[in-house]
Amino acid sequence: MMSDKVLVLREHITMSVRNQSFVTAFVIVGFPGLQPEFYGLASTVLFLVYCCILIGNVVVIILFATHNVLHKPMYFIILNLVVSDVLFSTTTLPKIIARYWFQAGAISFFGCFLQMYLVHYFGSVTSLLLLIMALDRYVSICFPLRYPMIINNSTIHILNVTAWVLAHLPSLSMVIRAYPLPYCDSNKIMQCYCDHIAITTLACTDRVPYSFPAFVVAMVVLLGPLAFIIFSYCSIIVAVVQIASPQGRLKTLSTCSGQLIIIALYYLPRCFIYLASNIGIRFSTDLRIVVIMLYSLLPPMINPLIYCLRTDEIKQIMIKRFRRIQVHVQ
Repeated sequence: MMSDKVLVLREHITMSVRNQSFVTAFVIVGFPGLQPEFYGLASTVLFLVYCCILIGNVVVIILFATHNVLHKPMYFIILNLVVSDVLFSTTTLPKIIARYWFQAGAISFFGCFLQMYLVHYFGSVTSLLLLIMALDRYVSICFPLRYPMIINNSTIHILNVTAWVLAHLPSLSMVIRAYPLPYCDSNKIMQCYCDHIAITTLACTDRVPYSFPAFVVAMVVLLGPLAFIIFSYCSIIVAVVQIASPQGRLKTLSTCSGQLIIIALYYLPRCFIYLASNIGIRFSTDLRIVVIMLYSLLPPMINPLIYCLRTDEIKQIMIKRFRRIQVHVQ
């Protein structure tokens, strides 16, 4: 009888210990297969990427602030995308650069969850802003006469603020469910930043009850806007086909080309990763991290080029600036 009580007590203590979180800090590993002799090269590349992101997006912000001609609905959407890209990059890149440059990969328990929250928050903001961008093009091309009444600066301000507010919900839900989990084993984050999958994989419990709702939330945030974007551009194609002149068709489509490139850069790699992981396609850890970093950092780095080359007003402003510089040099 006494031995049974001891066994029950021991089991109770063991269960209590398991339910406690002993991890007080996490370590961001980055690329597990990267050899130490390449740490300097990796940190330099990531630092240059971060500089390119900051310089390109700050140029767009300065152009917007100094030219009233850009104070139009589409450019207010672009401005919000620029801010989201800069904040996302600033949330993720400095820590992984420090990990490879100074071997400072440790991040506090709270800091890791804060980073996770911000990573998913800015991702959700971008997804909703791309939906607003598609709405702008849809109304502009399919209902051109109603466009000034439906889409104006006030409407876009309201929609942009709504996107920034609504994006809190999925991000908070992920953090609230993941934070109380017991973390009592490894504290190594096999990723370049803290995200939901990387963190909850370390929990000392069955993560299925927590990962599936998070997957559903991610799909809603990702596929909900994407469904409307597909619908809007299908409607745009139908409207363009009905235009009589070939020149009119090309001109109308050219107004959408930049947005389509931005949307494709954001959604296609993400959809590929989600679908591949759910149909049984497996990647090595390093390859998966490389793909994630590419679709996380490539759009913020390339988008400013798209804004400058594929939007007429910004392109004209840049051409005038270069001409003035050439005149002063001569």
